Amino acid sequence: MDSVLIVSNTSATFEVLSLMLGSEKFSRISTMQGGNQARQELINAEYDLIVIDAPLPDELGDDLALHAAEQTNAGIILIVENEILADVNANVEDMGIFVMPKPASPEFFYQAVKLLTAARNRISVLEDENKKLQEKISEIRLVDRAKLVLIQRLEMTEQQAHRYIEKQSMDMRQSRAITAQNILKTYDL
Repeated sequence: MDSVLIVSNTSATFEVLSLMLGSEKFSRISTMQGGNQARQELINAEYDLIVIDAPLPDELGDDLALHAAEQTNAGIILIVENEILADVNANVEDMGIFVMPKPASPEFFYQAVKLLTAARNRISVLEDENKKLQEKISEIRLVDRAKLVLIQRLEMTEQQAHRYIEKQSMDMRQSRAITAQNILKTYDL
């Protein structure tokens, strides 16, 4: 994780949370004092971890946490008074928001940060794999469309069309997707 957004209504909380986060390697720690200000910041920048110390001056903080969970891939810690912990947790837990009671012990906070860091890293790996698979599927669809064009226009068999695309790709030293795009352009599709 590289960046953290701390949202709280007191500068003392900023200092305490920044000290607790100091043992981790964060390149950027930003602080905001209200939900509206934090929402605007989330439009302008991405964060790996968001810590919300509720209540905020303009809202409780659970709506901000839900908004952040919907709009970002950041790990989110919501710190609330012990009296409302169960209610807030029931409201936000399905979105993967980690709710902690006030006052948060440094050890418990550290464990929460480590847990969210590990989860975020795993999600990042899965997102990368998903992106590669989506690209592969797109390439397969493109190649299949080019094969269909070769079958329809040049009356090739599926095997002949496949071999043609493979051979063109090797001969031209280009990907199958580029070869398929060139075939589609040639036949104006």
